[in-house]
Amino acid sequence: MISGVAICLVVLIAYIAWRNTQRYNLKDIRGPASHSFWLGSEKVVRNAQQVGDLEFQWARQYGSTWMVKECLGEEVLWTADPRALQYVFHTSGYRFSKRTVVTETTRLFTGESILTADAVDHQRHRKIMNPAFGAAQLRTFLPVFRRSAARLSQKWKDIIQLGDKSDGCIVNVSETLSRMTLDVIGEVAFDYRFGVLNDNGVDNELVQAFNNLFIDTLLNPSSWDIIFKSTWRFIPQPVLKYLKYLPYKEYRRFATYLQTAIRTGKTIINEKAASTEKGSKDIISILVQSNLMEDARAQLSEREILSQIATLLVAGHDTTASSLTWLLYELSKHPEDQQRIRDEIKAVRTSAAARGDDDLLPSDFNNMDFTNAVIKEGLRLHPIVPTLIREADSDDVIPLSQPIETRSGKIINEIPISKGQGITASICTYNRLQSVWGEDADVWNPSRFLDNDREKSSLGVFANLMTFSAGLRGCIGWRFAVLEMQAVLVELVENFEYRFPEGVEMVRLNAGLMVPMVEGKMHEGVQMPLEVSVIA
Repeated sequence: MISGVAICLVVLIAYIAWRNTQRYNLKDIRGPASHSFWLGSEKVVRNAQQVGDLEFQWARQYGSTWMVKECLGEEVLWTADPRALQYVFHTSGYRFSKRTVVTETTRLFTGESILTADAVDHQRHRKIMNPAFGAAQLRTFLPVFRRSAARLSQKWKDIIQLGDKSDGCIVNVSETLSRMTLDVIGEVAFDYRFGVLNDNGVDNELVQAFNNLFIDTLLNPSSWDIIFKSTWRFIPQPVLKYLKYLPYKEYRRFATYLQTAIRTGKTIINEKAASTEKGSKDIISILVQSNLMEDARAQLSEREILSQIATLLVAGHDTTASSLTWLLYELSKHPEDQQRIRDEIKAVRTSAAARGDDDLLPSDFNNMDFTNAVIKEGLRLHPIVPTLIREADSDDVIPLSQPIETRSGKIINEIPISKGQGITASICTYNRLQSVWGEDADVWNPSRFLDNDREKSSLGVFANLMTFSAGLRGCIGWRFAVLEMQAVLVELVENFEYRFPEGVEMVRLNAGLMVPMVEGKMHEGVQMPLEVSVIA
């Protein structure tokens, strides 16, 4: 049996290698030399200690579009070109699908969710989920964001009081931010109290299943796993459904998390069904109500609804916590920007008091121009998902806004591709293009977002950034994430000062999401140590 499987795998790899040698669409596109036939440059990119550094180097050398050889000699088109990204993510609708490896890896931990749905099903998922993320609904979440941020603020004050210095100490901000955002998503998404900010969720099965999920599964993948996943696009989807049963750590961790999330979801929904309280405003309740209003043929199945719980935990928790972590990292190096935010908060609070309001409204947060510029600059420099991977569903031609020189010396402004062509959108590179962001694109400068004279393109769903993806598959919860970041950042900057500790070197690693670790202490896991002191 085992020898038969091994023979089939060898034959499949041989077929893939032969097929890849028959595709020469990109043979004239310049790019880095392949590190090996088996792995190409893929492992080097995945294991880079600073996310994006290789891509930045390649963009400087070859232009904003280049070719990279990946596993088994496959030629993949990498691009950060604004017009190419506009075409792939906006103009073409669903004609550029997520690659199989992305869809099936995501299916391992989110099930039959909006993140794994194909074009037709994605429209169905999106229509039913939209009411839960509308502007009116988001306004009802603001008090939760504010309460949770205040609890985190008090937590830090307690930590500082217990330290050697009564006015400040080193705090691992990433850890407590992650706990806080998990509490937030539990409350607003499921009306469920995780309570992990204070006790780390030691008694919560779902929290324990989620802890370090991506570190344990996607950080520094092995060579064999990279090669194995490169074969998935040639394996029938019904067969790929059995990946969750593979006896390896990555697949076991994902399967345990998904099973736990679905089991928890069933419990939550059953409790809601038995409750006498009507008109719940949490995301899952609204999703269920929206689903019931649809024609039976368009409704989400029970499995699909439960899969959204696993999805919301991932998309609404880790991503926001990571973004806030990198924001505080940048502010710790720029105390003048911290003070400018405090001055803005003071002015807005004065205006709120003058009109008779005890606290800030969503419109107040939106009117904090510099605070919002800081959030945008943090999302620009530190996109939590540094790349997005797509595949052409048919022969096509990719237009370029920035012409590139080919190996043969031609200058071209479009690239013909064939059906099945892999495309990697380098979000981290686009977010640093000098042609879009100015000559200082590699450095921190929130004021760039206050410059109304700067030429703007129209990419993504927020601030001309690709950080929340774009087009029909753009992040459905981006407004949720922005409002939460506004509320939390205001609380934390108003109450604390931040300094970056001397002698500490941070690295940005790719674990599916971009995670921070300390150079020389990566065995200690994700962390962002900052000197935090209470403002008197």
